[in-house]
Amino acid sequence: MSDPSVEKKEAGPPPDEPVQDEPEKKKREYKDFGHEDEGPTHAKVDMDQIQLTAEDLYDKEKVDLETIVVDDVFKLLQCSEEGLNGEEAKRRLELFGPNKLESEEQNAFLQFLSFMWNPLSWVMEAAALVAIALSNGEGRAPDWEDFVGIVLLLFINSAIGFYEERNAGNAVKALMDSLAPKAKVKRDGKWSEIESADLVPGDMISFKIGDIVPADCRLTEAINISIDQAALTGESLPQSKKLGDQCFSGSTCKQGEAEGVVISTGPNTFFGRAASLVGQDDDTTGHLQKILAQIGSFCLVAIGIFVLAEIFCLYAGFRYQYRRGLDNILVLLIGGIPIAMPTVLSVTLAVGAQQLAKYKAIVTRITAIEELAAVTILCSDKTGTLTTNKLTIDRGTIRTYGPFSAEDVVLLAAYASRTENQDAIDSCVVGAIGDPSRARAGIKLLDFKPFNPVDKRTEITYREESSGKLKRVTKGMTGIIIELCTRNKTSELEDRLEADVEEYATRGLRALAVAYEELDGDDHEGEGNGFELIGLLAIFDPPREDTKQTIDDAVALGIKVKMVTGDQLAIAKETGRRLGLGDHMYPAKVLKDGPAPGTKHANLDEMILDADGFAGVFPEHKYEIVKRLQGLGHLCAMTGDGANDAPALSRANVGIAVEGATDAARGAADIVLTEPGLSTIVHAIRGSRIIFQRMRNYSIYACAVTIRIVVCFAILAFAFKFDFPPFMVLIIALLNDGTIMTLSVDRVLPSNTPDSWDLAEIFAYAVAYGLYLTLSTIALVAIIIRTTFFFDKFGVTLEGGATSAAGNHNDRELHMIVYLQVAIISQALIFVTRSHGFFFMERPSAALFGAFCIAQLVSSIIAAYADWGFTQIHSISGGWIGVVWVWNIIWFLPLDLIKFAMKATVIKWIRERHNNAVKAQTAEGVPMTRTQSRAASIHESLYSNRVSFIRRAARKVGFGQKVSMRPEELQRFSSIQAQRTGATLARNPSRTAA
Repeated sequence: MSDPSVEKKEAGPPPDEPVQDEPEKKKREYKDFGHEDEGPTHAKVDMDQIQLTAEDLYDKEKVDLETIVVDDVFKLLQCSEEGLNGEEAKRRLELFGPNKLESEEQNAFLQFLSFMWNPLSWVMEAAALVAIALSNGEGRAPDWEDFVGIVLLLFINSAIGFYEERNAGNAVKALMDSLAPKAKVKRDGKWSEIESADLVPGDMISFKIGDIVPADCRLTEAINISIDQAALTGESLPQSKKLGDQCFSGSTCKQGEAEGVVISTGPNTFFGRAASLVGQDDDTTGHLQKILAQIGSFCLVAIGIFVLAEIFCLYAGFRYQYRRGLDNILVLLIGGIPIAMPTVLSVTLAVGAQQLAKYKAIVTRITAIEELAAVTILCSDKTGTLTTNKLTIDRGTIRTYGPFSAEDVVLLAAYASRTENQDAIDSCVVGAIGDPSRARAGIKLLDFKPFNPVDKRTEITYREESSGKLKRVTKGMTGIIIELCTRNKTSELEDRLEADVEEYATRGLRALAVAYEELDGDDHEGEGNGFELIGLLAIFDPPREDTKQTIDDAVALGIKVKMVTGDQLAIAKETGRRLGLGDHMYPAKVLKDGPAPGTKHANLDEMILDADGFAGVFPEHKYEIVKRLQGLGHLCAMTGDGANDAPALSRANVGIAVEGATDAARGAADIVLTEPGLSTIVHAIRGSRIIFQRMRNYSIYACAVTIRIVVCFAILAFAFKFDFPPFMVLIIALLNDGTIMTLSVDRVLPSNTPDSWDLAEIFAYAVAYGLYLTLSTIALVAIIIRTTFFFDKFGVTLEGGATSAAGNHNDRELHMIVYLQVAIISQALIFVTRSHGFFFMERPSAALFGAFCIAQLVSSIIAAYADWGFTQIHSISGGWIGVVWVWNIIWFLPLDLIKFAMKATVIKWIRERHNNAVKAQTAEGVPMTRTQSRAASIHESLYSNRVSFIRRAARKVGFGQKVSMRPEELQRFSSIQAQRTGATLARNPSRTAA
């Protein structure tokens, strides 16, 4: 195939100067569009000493099985091209293990119990123990009613958490869905097919077009081989491979056939390491769990203070009997802790997930919705995410050099392309003419020479049916094509071509030259009248149609977008310019070397924060970028589609797998898009901010109710020796939480900037509302006990017709009055916490308002008719119900004024203090964490303990052992830690030399 080219070069009299310049052009083109070829190295050790120490083999400065010459690979792995024998293969399988991942199985029962291992659950459990065990005495039975109610709520909460976690998706299992179950291997000098799981380092393997590379290998034979590794490295083009190159396990052979020696298998491979990164970060608690920990701790501190005060006051001061004091303590434990807070927030998030499903987004971890609302930086993969991962001719940049138009050049290039068994280049060229049938219309194919790594071009000889003339077209690498163009190759043309190729290179466009000649006579194998350069095509991976609008929308929502791609820097910059991302991007090596001296960046963190993106990155680079941004106090979202994105998707606060993503990416992601494009992300961000507002509203409400219950009933006990029945507090909690769950569909507006949990504001509002509502109850009780106002004005009475409560502060009807007053105004508080202005200016959802009305009706019915013997209450008259309703309306109206007063004073001071702290820390270069209080690490450790607790428990009872997957569940991975193979062999040398 190369003979005609050689003959033409010999026959033609091209001047010396262009011939001298040509190698420079080829070198420049390879540099721009291929991997820079680094010559093979030798292991920097004495090759006579095969039994190297592990320390030597871990030092990649001495041994790197990926780059050393193939002969050294055979020596280090103690093998040959004849393959291993059966006995040695069996020995190595025991050494290295099967070519697959191992997964840790978690016992479902212990996992369920683990959800009862956190501070909120501990208080619930303590209250249950008090009700059933410690309350047994003084001739009274245990408090079964409270015990059953508490345990029921505890199990409901745990069941929801268990269901969510079990169905959130397992990233390692998803990685294993990308399989290569069979491999062709040479054992005992013969080729045979075996389970890929049985491959070991040192095996000789073979694969051809359409096969998945079954293990990490170095090529010992390569025949026109092209490997698609886009899902592994992010490169948009299939890569041609030659003798000695490394092939990544899990990549797909798109052309040719090859043989290679296995250098790494299973968890020792590149994506074995990637799989180990998935789910193995140090952050064992999610963002929402951290916030819940701090809110829970606030409630616990409030409860603890007043429980201790009651113990000292009631027992030491009032000399209460054992059971009477416990009932008062139980009121604080049951009423104070927001026992349904995790349940309410889970329901809110679950409803949000259903709403996002309408936009074709599947939420696999519902707490990610809350985190998405606070995301400040969106890191995105390029290939297949921002772009289509389908090569396209960029018609706007086509260059012509002869009599043909741009459209003619594209058509002629399509002639010189395969119409079946196409590679990526041929496919995009034929696709550029619209109708693929035009690639052979009007011509009769006489000879076709496909692309090969030697000639680096394709060529067609055909007869034009309309004129009967023989013509020939070739397309390929610019440096190769220009050598053939004897008809119009001049210094001026070469200068122009060189400038055009250079422009393409700086813009990340791949150049494809097209040349044309005519043949005299009827011999289609004869020499033509000389090739003429007619055009230069620019090939690129185009952005998705909606990507630019999505990025613009994300920026408008206050989110910084960064591109993180495995493709080349020039291509990344061009894509960034087309999308409006900017082209301030860096190669991956800066992540190791850091900023150059004298640049504007003082450290690597500053550079990462300032950059528009990074190119040439591997999975661990993406992971490191996300981790560093999180360390700077940012919440990061990551979008991707390939297995190479899985570790970063897992590490990110919110991992988003786009439509068409690999199983590995979907398994590691929190949100999976099922429709093309990224516009769903913007819908998800807006939706998550709506959900965030609902959760914030509930958090203020829950903390306020805690303060209201704890302070109110403690003061009533201290001031009036008032013994409120614990069961009625449980009824209040049930009715409140039943109403509040409708917040999940409440009508709120999203914010225009990333949300953050400012817990100081939440606690300040909660204390103000809680103390005010406490005052409303204490004032009501004080008037009933100390005066006869209500008895005289409204003609109401207490139990037995009493017209005063002065003699009996624990009158059963007085208990019911307090119950009704607390139940009504506590639920009404939500209308104040959910609004930013006057409560009547922001219309609630029909569900919330309807639930409130039903709850108040139930509360009023209980007050009017309940006469339960097991608890200290008695029904009250309609007069008292009316009094309580009027009383609550009077006290409810000023709540908005308290909100405005708080905004103008305390909240304003908190925000100014926060802003000043941010400015001061930014000026000092200290990372600012936006969402955690100073004590956050202490509180979240209590939630982290749930993870370590369940693991320890699993080991003690014999669960959680390593479980080998079935052989057909082989993962597709690739290699970067191949030196582990040599290290293991060095510690366990063969009995016979290979």
